[in-house]
Amino acid sequence: MENSSRVMLMMSVIVLGMLSLWPMVVMGKPVLHKVGGAKGWNQNVNYTIWSSQEHVYVGDWLIFKFDKRYYNVLEVNKTGYENCIDFTFIKNVTRGGRDVVQLTEAKTYYFLSAGGYCFHGMKVAVNVRDHQSAAPSPSLSDTAKSSGGSILPSLYTCFGIIIANVVYVSLVSMGIL
Repeated sequence: MENSSRVMLMMSVIVLGMLSLWPMVVMGKPVLHKVGGAKGWNQNVNYTIWSSQEHVYVGDWLIFKFDKRYYNVLEVNKTGYENCIDFTFIKNVTRGGRDVVQLTEAKTYYFLSAGGYCFHGMKVAVNVRDHQSAAPSPSLSDTAKSSGGSILPSLYTCFGIIIANVVYVSLVSMGIL
């Protein structure tokens, strides 16, 4: 009887540890995407091709690497993007030539460089998607969507690991394991 209790407790600790890692499996870690790849934020880069090859999710980051003496990064709306309108921007992202933006919503983000560089192709539309769960819901044809907050995977994982360790240390100190 005592042996089966030990096995049951050990199984509980293992299951708790595995459940604490589930949010990391479902949502993954945020990814840093270098806009333009190796060429960075520059002229003569086809950002339409670049963005079509990226898989960008809520919580991910974009990094723009460029020469701040010539270029900048402005977040604009769709009209501003399509017509290279740089004076009604939403946000000036430019800080120093290695500028990062966290993508906090599932939507299309639009960025361009002012000073006429947009007309030379320095603009990018980035489609940001929600994370999808690992398995489709049995009652729905689509996969279930998670809430997408970027801090949640690490918070849940840390909390679960702490609980599993406390349970394990408690069981060891009681002589059960």
